[in-house]
Amino acid sequence: MDPDLKPLLPRIERLLDRLDSASCPTPLNWETTRAARWSAQTGGLKPIRHPQRVAMKDLLAIDKQKQRVDINTRQFVAGKPANNVLLTGARGCGKSSLVKAVHAKYASKGLRLIEVDKAGLPSLPDLFDLLADADYRFIVFIDDLSFAENEPGYASLKAALDGSLAGPADNVLIYATSNRRHLMPEYMAENLETRHLGGEVHPGEATEEKISLSDRFGLWVSFHVMDQDTYLAIARHWVIQLGAAALGAPADDSFERAALQWSLGRGARNGRVAWQFARDWVGRQ
Repeated sequence: MDPDLKPLLPRIERLLDRLDSASCPTPLNWETTRAARWSAQTGGLKPIRHPQRVAMKDLLAIDKQKQRVDINTRQFVAGKPANNVLLTGARGCGKSSLVKAVHAKYASKGLRLIEVDKAGLPSLPDLFDLLADADYRFIVFIDDLSFAENEPGYASLKAALDGSLAGPADNVLIYATSNRRHLMPEYMAENLETRHLGGEVHPGEATEEKISLSDRFGLWVSFHVMDQDTYLAIARHWVIQLGAAALGAPADDSFERAALQWSLGRGARNGRVAWQFARDWVGRQ
């Protein structure tokens, strides 16, 4: 062996060990791991050490949505038939928080949450293979989902939901959130493809293709823009929850005026904005 190469051998061995560990990731201990993130690059799962916990009681003004998702999740955790869920609608109104809340509620009963981004959609069959034999129930969580035209992840998710031989096992459901009902941009020109036959409306092929993905979610849950009183009620709730309970529930005009000015500055009036205002308000008290 060339003497000049000998000092490099330990470094080469360490590099090979790292490559082996990346190609064969260590299985997670689901007893202690309650949430994880799927990596499309390594084909492995990375534990989330401190998953964000949201309590169902802190999600106000979405009681019907909470009930529908909670019932579906309860069925799933109990080993009964349940549906994949698509949560759509106004931004900041609790879609992602509701998924985190049902996970927090049922984690002690064996429910685990796996976060997947759009880049990981083509590798969903590999993830399903990893989870198939686990003695736990898994929600694959895809947050803020939307597609541009001809994105590869679109077809991958369609096949994963329904139509692929490599679909999820009975212990896996997909919960996705999106601001778009059909997950893709819709254009006026596509409406021109609509035909009227015998008094019936038949959407064009482009529209049918876009609807075909959202149709594969068995449960649709819609969220709507909230009114001013609801926004203020949520802001008061979070002020108390964040440590200002000793001050009592804020109800004076200055509080309401500040909360409304905050929402105007953000260009939105929703639960997320109310929570952000409450953090600012409590921090200044």
